[in-house]
Amino acid sequence: MNKLISKERVLTLAILLTILLVVYFVFLYNVSIIEGEKYYAASSELQQKKETVTAARGDILDRYGRVLISNKECYDLTIDTGKLFASEDPNGVLLELIDMVNEFGDTYIDDLPITKEPPFEYDPNMTEIQRTMLEAYFKDKAKSLPENPTAVELLSYMRTRYDIDSNYSAEDMRKIAGLRYSINVRYAINTADYVFVQDASMKLITSIMETKLAGIQVKRSFTRDYQTNYAAHILGYTGLMTQEEYEKYSLLEYSPDAMVGKDGIEYAFETYLHGNDGKVLVTRTANGTVLANEYEKEPEPGNHVYITLDIVLQEQVERILSNGIDILMSERRNEKAEQTAMGNWTFEDGYWEITGGACVVVDVKSGEPLAIASWPSYDVSTIIEKYSELLEQPNAPLFNRALMGAYAPGSAFKPCTATAALAQGIINTQDKIKCNGVFTKYAANGYAPECWIWTAIEGEHYTHGELTVTDALLHSCNYFFYTVSDKLGVDDLGRFAHAYGLGEHTGIELTETTGNMSNRANHADFTGTEWRIGDTLQAGIGQSDSIFSPIQLAEYCATVANSGVRHSASLLKYVRSYDFDELVYERRPTVLTDVNDLKENGIGEYNWFAIQEGMRLVANDIVNNPSVAKYFFDYPQSKRVAAKTGTAQKGKNIVNDAIFICYAPYDDPQIAMAFVVERGKAGANCAFMARQVLDAYWTIRSYSDTSEHEMALLK
Repeated sequence: MNKLISKERVLTLAILLTILLVVYFVFLYNVSIIEGEKYYAASSELQQKKETVTAARGDILDRYGRVLISNKECYDLTIDTGKLFASEDPNGVLLELIDMVNEFGDTYIDDLPITKEPPFEYDPNMTEIQRTMLEAYFKDKAKSLPENPTAVELLSYMRTRYDIDSNYSAEDMRKIAGLRYSINVRYAINTADYVFVQDASMKLITSIMETKLAGIQVKRSFTRDYQTNYAAHILGYTGLMTQEEYEKYSLLEYSPDAMVGKDGIEYAFETYLHGNDGKVLVTRTANGTVLANEYEKEPEPGNHVYITLDIVLQEQVERILSNGIDILMSERRNEKAEQTAMGNWTFEDGYWEITGGACVVVDVKSGEPLAIASWPSYDVSTIIEKYSELLEQPNAPLFNRALMGAYAPGSAFKPCTATAALAQGIINTQDKIKCNGVFTKYAANGYAPECWIWTAIEGEHYTHGELTVTDALLHSCNYFFYTVSDKLGVDDLGRFAHAYGLGEHTGIELTETTGNMSNRANHADFTGTEWRIGDTLQAGIGQSDSIFSPIQLAEYCATVANSGVRHSASLLKYVRSYDFDELVYERRPTVLTDVNDLKENGIGEYNWFAIQEGMRLVANDIVNNPSVAKYFFDYPQSKRVAAKTGTAQKGKNIVNDAIFICYAPYDDPQIAMAFVVERGKAGANCAFMARQVLDAYWTIRSYSDTSEHEMALLK
């Protein structure tokens, strides 16, 4: 019988074990004794630091779940000032960094609001953040700086303070001073650490790491990723906190380097979008290599906000508005050439060009804005970099005309006057008022306003004849509305205007103007003149000092379509948790006012019908109103439109503003809209754009009803 274990095998195994033990002890001796001091020194240079882990910001989506703004992971370059200023030539390192950034096409952050080239001056377009930083710097260095130093004096001080060699050119000195200031000023205002480059390219990061420049660290971060080029005035943007913002948000435990909403949706719903940052203990070697991350608190991303806009409709509305204004401007230039040739052109340059426009589309049944467009617009993804440039552009592209613009409504106000007159019993639906062309009741006092038709044709005088309220809306007869406004008085007129939301907040969460409904109390503040009876008559036709925003006009039109029920114009629809599993908030339509409440028994369906029928005729009576009806009369019964034009006078030799409101379908209203074109000449000039918006809406609805559902995330 053979033995399972021979002596030779045991001996061989023993020899192998002995060899392994010898190798192990030799290695251990070498590490512990011979090279122990070296490894100990290295381990003593390990750095541990608690750092904030930025939570991803929540997405912004449209009503159907299309992502409008999301996040993308990026890498920022920060400066370890301890290592930078411990180097032999920190200024040389900074200049080399700047050259590398420029070489790779990245952008570095320079907060110093002084021009980049001589003669050095303060930037006239410095932002409020830059101004706050500069004032803090002046205060911190008050003992060393002259009072109210010029830009040259400040740079001279910086050359000395930051030991910038005189061999550097003026331009290079300015570059270095800009970075030294950006680092230094943050100690003066106690804000976040200086980020040298945000969202650095991998080529730049790789080059810096290979060059081994002192004091540069790479930090993981997030940046906002814009999935649309539209709705710039609504979506807004984010940026680093100012000192004032930090005082506010620190109470919510925001980190000093948190990015917060600065405008639009980003600002309005900041508390939903901003997540809860995490905390991590980071262990690094002396050269900055991360060895370990130990999380004390995991970051929790922000919630996702769904807004009421339909981004597909928004895109179409912005295109239609922009193209429509181009068409109107082309027609205006042709008109100028023809009239100039005949010697009849009376407008000076600067008073006939279209300067801006807006269109707001709302859901009649809920008041929710579906599209809010302002022209001219801009690219919100580059607003930080191009802010100064945008400020200098003509026609103020940063100005949100849809919410902040205030315009006289002109004849678009007449449905409101008609409502008040019917509700107060000044007239009924069958009463007729004869248009005499000139309202002479106050002629003895030197005031006799004319109906627009009286002087419509040079050398001729026409009138509208006898009109019911429905006829008066169709023909937009000023004489009719002078008559009823005179009997109403401006106080009752104002009550109904406010119930319609004119001169009142719409309920939207963004910054808006309330405008003004003409009244005795503040008339002198707006006009510098005392109230006169003529102001009541002019208020009744949408003039005097009445001014309203396009979103107010759109909601007003929706209220007419709703027979007096006015909803909030809130942009918030839903809020969902970061994993989309939980419905955090759902907003329901909110009724702000009901015009019917101004009369004890309501205004009556027959009265509403008279007003709505007048607006239907505006858009469909091809004989009496061809300038508007030619765009809508061919719609089928199911899509009939109701509309009202407005032409707001701007002053002598200045082209009038154009106002146009409409809703559809007439029998079952779904959407309402308002167009305003600054110096658009006549409200009818907007009708072709309104037709295009309606066509786009019906087309979008045809596929949205079958393929898209609200709150369903689309990719």
